Amino acid sequence: MSASDVQSAMDVDEAAIDEGLYSRQLYVLGHEAMKRMAASNVLIVGVNGLGVEIAKNVVLAGVKSVTIYDPEPVKISDLSSQFFLRAEDVGKSRAEVTVPRLAELNAYVPVRNLGGQAGQEITVDLIKGFQAVVLCGVSLKKQLEINDWTHQNGVHFISADTRGLFATAFNDFGPKFTCVDPTGEQPLSGMIVSVDRDSEGVVTCLDETRHGLEDGDFVTFSEVQGMEELNGCEPRKITVKGPYTFAIGDTSNFGEYKSGGIFTQVKMPKILQFKSLRETLTSPEFFFTDFAKFDRPATLHVGFQALSQFEEENKRSPRPRNAEDAAAVVALAKKIDADADEKILTELAYHATGDLAPMNAVIGGFVAQEVLKAVSAKFHPMVQNMYFDSLESLPTELPTEQDCQPTGSRYDGQIAVFGKKFQEKIANFREFLVGSGAIGCEMLKNWSMIGLATGPRGKIFVTDLDTIEKSNLNRQFLFRPKDLGKFKAEVAAAAVVDMNPDLKGKIDSKQDPVGPDTENVYNADFFANIDGVTNALDNIKARLYMDQRCVFYQKPLLESGTLGTKGNTQVIVPHMTESYSSSQDPPEKETPICTVKNFPNQISHTIEWARQEFDNLFVKPPQAVNSYLSEPNFLENNLKYSGQQKEQVEQIASYLVTNKPLTFEECIVWARLQFEEKYNNSIRQLLYSLPKDHVTSTGQPFWSGPKRAPEPLVFDSNNPTHLQYIIAAANLHAYNYGLRGETDPALFKKVADEVIVPEFTPKSGVKVQINDNDPTPQNDGGDGSDASDYLKQLPPPSSLVGYRLNPIEFEKDDDSNHHIDFITAASNLRAMNYSITPADRHTTKQIAGKIIPAIATTTSLVTGLVCLELYKLIDGQKKLEDYKNGFVNLALPFFGFSEPVAPKKSKYGDTEWTLWDRFEFKNNPTLKDIVDYFEREHKLEISMVSQGVSMLWSSFIGKKKSEERLPMKFSKLVEHVSKKPLPPHTKHLIVEVMVSDEEGEDVEVPFIVVHI
Repeated sequence: MSASDVQSAMDVDEAAIDEGLYSRQLYVLGHEAMKRMAASNVLIVGVNGLGVEIAKNVVLAGVKSVTIYDPEPVKISDLSSQFFLRAEDVGKSRAEVTVPRLAELNAYVPVRNLGGQAGQEITVDLIKGFQAVVLCGVSLKKQLEINDWTHQNGVHFISADTRGLFATAFNDFGPKFTCVDPTGEQPLSGMIVSVDRDSEGVVTCLDETRHGLEDGDFVTFSEVQGMEELNGCEPRKITVKGPYTFAIGDTSNFGEYKSGGIFTQVKMPKILQFKSLRETLTSPEFFFTDFAKFDRPATLHVGFQALSQFEEENKRSPRPRNAEDAAAVVALAKKIDADADEKILTELAYHATGDLAPMNAVIGGFVAQEVLKAVSAKFHPMVQNMYFDSLESLPTELPTEQDCQPTGSRYDGQIAVFGKKFQEKIANFREFLVGSGAIGCEMLKNWSMIGLATGPRGKIFVTDLDTIEKSNLNRQFLFRPKDLGKFKAEVAAAAVVDMNPDLKGKIDSKQDPVGPDTENVYNADFFANIDGVTNALDNIKARLYMDQRCVFYQKPLLESGTLGTKGNTQVIVPHMTESYSSSQDPPEKETPICTVKNFPNQISHTIEWARQEFDNLFVKPPQAVNSYLSEPNFLENNLKYSGQQKEQVEQIASYLVTNKPLTFEECIVWARLQFEEKYNNSIRQLLYSLPKDHVTSTGQPFWSGPKRAPEPLVFDSNNPTHLQYIIAAANLHAYNYGLRGETDPALFKKVADEVIVPEFTPKSGVKVQINDNDPTPQNDGGDGSDASDYLKQLPPPSSLVGYRLNPIEFEKDDDSNHHIDFITAASNLRAMNYSITPADRHTTKQIAGKIIPAIATTTSLVTGLVCLELYKLIDGQKKLEDYKNGFVNLALPFFGFSEPVAPKKSKYGDTEWTLWDRFEFKNNPTLKDIVDYFEREHKLEISMVSQGVSMLWSSFIGKKKSEERLPMKFSKLVEHVSKKPLPPHTKHLIVEVMVSDEEGEDVEVPFIVVHI
C-alpha cells in the first residue's frame, strides 16, 4: 500500500461534530467551516517550538488528520520552546517523540509520523495527498521547490520561521482561492420603513437605527408589503447614502412600497489571487503587523533571504551576537537591496539561533489560524508576506557575545538572544497568575519554557476555583479527558512541571478565588512577596478587582482577553501607565422589558423571555416555598414590602398545595396547561386588549414596525416543538419535586392529548405596558380573591418539617438535563406566536448561556504577546514607549499596537499626583491627627472622611459626635461607626477624604492608607 492509501484507510469521517467538545469554537467558526475542516489532511514539516505550536492548535481545532515530518534528532536546545520534548528524548527523532503527545490532544484527529531519515529533507513526492502543507524553519531553497509544485497543483502552502525576536510567515493558497466569509461577523439586519420606487431605490431604516452597512455590501429582503418583488430577491449590491439610508438600485418596475420589511446582509464569497513564493521574492505583498515599523518588512524581506543564503553557504547559522557573521549577512542582504537597514539586519543575524517560546506562540497561533482558513475558506487569509519582531523586548543593557554562548542547557535558545545574566533574572522572578483556564494554560506553558521562576528565589502562584469540564478540552491544552472534574490550577501546575522539571516545588496552586473575601490569603505579605501579577480571567469584575489590588500594592499587571478571533493585551506599570480601570467599555445594549414581555421582533427577545420563564417556573417558586418552610415569619417580613403579595402567596399555595404533583403524569398535565397559558391564552388576552386593527392616538396602525401582531398556537402533539416543550417542562417540574423523569415520547403524547383544558375567556380592562416608561399595570387576577384567601390554604411550616423542593441550578453544558431543551422549545414556540424565524438548540444555548466564543489560536497568540511584555517587566524597562498594548483580529487578519497611556495627572497646591500616589499614615493615628496633618502640611481643610461604605466624620455631623470621634484611634472609629469588628487579618484601611483649599474650593487628593 502506498502512503496515501494507508492514509485514506486510516481516516474515519466524523459525520457529526462533537458539540460538547467543540462548543466554544463552533461559535467562532460555525458548523459549515468545521465540516470542511473535518475533510482536510494537513502536513506540518518541522516540529521545533514553532511547528509544535502550529500542530497543537490545528489538532485542537479538529481537522481530518495531521501528519508530521521531522526525522531530525532532538537536541537539548530544542527544549527551549518545544513543550512536547523531554530531556530523556535527546537523540530520538523529533517527530517520533512528538506525535503520540499531539495525538492525546484530540481523540477525533489522528496524528501521524511521515517517517524519513535524519538529514533527509522533505521532497515533493511526500507532500502529495495533503490539502495543506506547512513548512517550519525550512531553507528558502527547499521552500521554493515545494511551493513551485503546490502552486501548480492546488495545494495550500504556508511557510513560517522564528529567529529570536524576529519572525516571518508566507501564504500561497493558489491562483484562485475562494474565501466564503471574509470577516466572520454576524450578517447585519434591520427593519425598514420605506423603499423609493425609482432608479436609485433608496431604503430607509426604522426610527434612527443605524444600518451599519458599507458600500459594496449585498442585502436581500423579507416581509416587505407592497413591493413584494424584494422578498427573497437575489442579493442586491448597496451604496450607503447615510447612517439610516442606503440605495439598492432600480426599483421602478416594482410594486408601490406599503409597509414593513426586514433587510438582511448576504455574505458574498471573495476570490483571491495568490502569487507564488518565487514571484514574491522580487514583488512582495506585505502584511503589516505594526504601523510604527512601516519600513521594517522590506528590510526583513531581504534579511531572511540573506540569512538563508548564509546558512546554505556555511552549513551553519550565524553565531549569537558575533560581529563577523553579522557583517557577512548584512553584505548578502545589501546585494539584494542596498537601502536595507543595517542595524536591523545585524540584530537578525545575532538572533539567528534564538528560539523563544513567546514568539513561537504568537506566530504559531497566527499560522494555525491561516491553516484553518486554507481548509475551511472561513475568514480572510493573510496576503502574503508577514514579518514581525519584538526588538523592544531586549534588555536595556544588551548582552555581550560571551554572555550569549550556548551552555549545553535547555535555555540555550533564549540565552542566544538575552544572555545568561538575563536568564538568571527570569529564573528568579516571582509572578502571580490569576486564572488557569485557556489563557492560564498557555501562560504556564510559555513560562515553563522560558524558565520563569526556576531559580533559587523564583516562584509562581496560580489560582483558579474552577474544575475541568469537557468544553475546556478544546482550547485548555494542559487538560486531558482523564482530568475531568479535577481542579484546573492543580492539573495545569503538574502538567508544566512535567514539561520542565526545573519548576518542581516552584509552583504554588490555590483554589481561593481573588476577591474581598480572600484578602486574608492574598494579603500585604503575599503581595510583598511577588514581583508582578498576570490576569488570565474571563470576567470584568475580577479584572477590576485585581487592577485595584495592583494599584494599591504598586505591582505591574499584565492583562489580556479574547473574544472569538479577537484578542487584546494591556500592560500596566506603576507610575508609568494608566490602570485597567482607567478606561471602560460602553455598557451593553439592553432590550426594553416590554419588548421581551409583549412585543418581541427577533429571536434574541424570545430566548431572553424563555430564560426568564425557566427561572419563573423552576427556580424562583421552589426557592420561595423553601423560604416559607424554613424562615420564621417569611411571609410577614418579605411580602409586606413587595407589591406582588398576592402573586407570591398564590404561587407558594400552587406549588405546595393546589398543584403539587404526586406522580409524573401530573407533571405532564401541568406542562400541557402551561403551554395553553403561555402560547394561547395570554396571546388571546393581548389581542383582546390590543386588537390587530388597533390604532394609536395619531391614527397609525398599532401593530406595525417593530410591533409584530402575534397568533395564538393550538397544541398539536405531533408537532416536535410542541412535544419538546411538554417533555422538558414536565421533567424539570418533576425534578423540583424529586419525582423520577421519563423520556418516552409516546407517554407524553398520550397524557397531553387526554388533558381537559379549561375554556378561556379574555378579560376586559386588562392594561398592557407598551413602553418601559409607562407605569407597570396592576391587573387584579379578576377573581375577586385576595392574598388572605390563599394564606388560608397554606399549611403551617411546622406540619412539613424537613420537606423541601429542589430549585434548579441552570447548567448549559449538560445535554441530558433538559435545561437548554426547555429554553429552546419555549423560545421557538414564542417565535411561532410572533412569526419570527426559530433558532436551533446550538444558537439558543449561546444566547441563553451567554457563552463567549473561543478558539485556541487567538489564546495562543495573545498569551505570546503578553510574555513579550513580561520580558520588559523583568528587565524593569523605564520608557513608556518601550511597552506595547496590542489588539488583534485573526479573522481579518489585523494587528494593532499602541503605546500604553500615561496616567492622568491631578494637582493640589503645587503637587502633581496620579492614581498611583497615596498618603500613608502609620501606627493607627487618631482622626484628629489626620485632620491636623492636612491643615498643617498642605493648608487643606477636610470636610468629609469615609471608609468603604461608612461615613466616619464630616464637618456637619454635630458638635457632640465630632468631639467623640476626633480623638478616637482610627481602627476604633471604623468599628464604632460600622458597628462591626474589623477582621483580624486587617493591617490597613483605605480611606477617602473630601478637602478644600484656603479659598474654599474643592480639591481632589489621592486616597489615604491608614496602617493600624
